[in-house]
Amino acid sequence: MNTRDTLYVKDGNLWIGELKATELAKRFGTPLYVMDARYIAEVADAFVRAVNKGGRGAVAFANKAFATVATAKLAAAHGLWFDVVSGGELYLVRQAGVDLKKVLFHGNNKTPREIEEGLEAGIGYFVVDSLNELEILDSAAKARGMKQKVLVRVNPGVSAHTYEAVVTAAPFSKFGFDVHGDAADVVKDIVSREGLEFCGLHVHIGSQIYDHSSYDTAIDIVTDFMKKLSEDGVATDILDMGGGYGIYYTDEDPKFTPERYAYTVESIAARVREKAAEKGLSEPFIIVEPGRSIVGEAGVTLYTVGAVKDFPGVKKYVAVDGGMFDNPRYALYGSVYSAMIANKADRPAEEKVTIAGKCCESGDLIGKDIPLQHAETGDILAVFSTGAYNYSMASNYNLNAIPPVVLVDGDRADYIVRPQTYEDLLRNNTVPEWLTK
Repeated sequence: MNTRDTLYVKDGNLWIGELKATELAKRFGTPLYVMDARYIAEVADAFVRAVNKGGRGAVAFANKAFATVATAKLAAAHGLWFDVVSGGELYLVRQAGVDLKKVLFHGNNKTPREIEEGLEAGIGYFVVDSLNELEILDSAAKARGMKQKVLVRVNPGVSAHTYEAVVTAAPFSKFGFDVHGDAADVVKDIVSREGLEFCGLHVHIGSQIYDHSSYDTAIDIVTDFMKKLSEDGVATDILDMGGGYGIYYTDEDPKFTPERYAYTVESIAARVREKAAEKGLSEPFIIVEPGRSIVGEAGVTLYTVGAVKDFPGVKKYVAVDGGMFDNPRYALYGSVYSAMIANKADRPAEEKVTIAGKCCESGDLIGKDIPLQHAETGDILAVFSTGAYNYSMASNYNLNAIPPVVLVDGDRADYIVRPQTYEDLLRNNTVPEWLTK
């Protein structure tokens, strides 16, 4: 694990904040998502300082990574803007009471209802991602007698060195307009419309990226495009460089501190300012959109070990009371994790095991060949770096309850998402009258 002052081993136990993981498991039950408030705040503060070093900018939290009202309030209190991608995420940030002028609405296929909801809320920016959206948004804004600010998502054709499923700016991606193709015409179209105000560009090249050369290449390409627009009389006041910064999952990954994560943001902002000056452009307002790198390492999932099945010399299964319903990322992407027996935290990881879930799927695994202390029924298993895309992608498969979420702040801990009940699982079920006859 990537230890810090709020995630460490002491007296043979794993501690999160100032609380033992085993105490959290006993108080709240398992499986349990645990989020570290102080770490979230520390990373957010570092990012905000970094993007504003040497210029003007903002950090928009990518809400899709982890969406709860409590963490939205926490993020807003530390100066973050918000990136939302659905009507539901917009509703969440409204419930959190954030400044809606600091909300960007993303998505490659926003529905007419979502567009109306965004306009009604008075959000700051729509990030236009299709011609279809352009027409609907312009018509809806004109009908309201308003001029909606927009950014245009552009695709620089840069392939980030990451998982194929999370590359978003390679040629022929479903996202954005091609800077070498139709993007300039789209911008000019927006400038000519009554209901829209062109403010700038958005670029996002992928996720879980460590190789910063991909960002450098994208910045060079997009500032060339900004210069082309400038020569046609169109200023780009805002440049949103997205997010995608890689985090620690296993010891094959770098163990970054919040300040080291923030260095990536600082470098991106500095590169944008350098290239803008080099090409005779006015310095844009720079937005970055980290999600995983703010909440990913803040999350730890706690499980109770159940069945242990050993096939000597072949494979050892350690089964837990969770699985793909609370963490589908192994099944989807083959994502890798590190883990620890929380009540044996000072012991060596003497075995390599397959951590299995409780769903009726052979592919229901948390991971294979994970180094682990000797596991026994009743032990508390901690899986690290589960703060991003675990709770937000969870399901009720096999009618399992999605685990609750607890926020830890020092020696305080409380629910920010309550446990589901069996009644919750069937709450929206209904039986047609004709089926009862």
